[in-house]
Amino acid sequence: MQLATRLIQLRKQKGLSQQALADAVGLHVTQIKRYESGATQPSLEALKKIALTFGVSTDSLLFDEAERGPSDELRLQFEAVSHLPPEEQRVVREVLESLIIKYQVRRWDSQRTAAQ
Repeated sequence: MQLATRLIQLRKQKGLSQQALADAVGLHVTQIKRYESGATQPSLEALKKIALTFGVSTDSLLFDEAERGPSDELRLQFEAVSHLPPEEQRVVREVLESLIIKYQVRRWDSQRTAAQ
């Protein structure tokens, strides 16, 4: 779902007019109309104000649920890890962090090599 559609849905769920949303966010109503039509995208500051007004995260405004979360398989594994004792959870976090760092270094190195 696009940002424009999400804004319209949230505004209507809260029972706000475009003018009421503009007033709450501190923008001109024309800007809200542009966001909702998809003609323009809000700045980061405007996005933050909109999210605060609706009481949602900026991620929920920008991404579909499946775009940000782990796959179903990983979600099940993370759930299983959440039942481990704290010390074992710490070990799992350290292993994950080391794998992520290793991947990022490898990616950075390949980009650097390609740029030369």
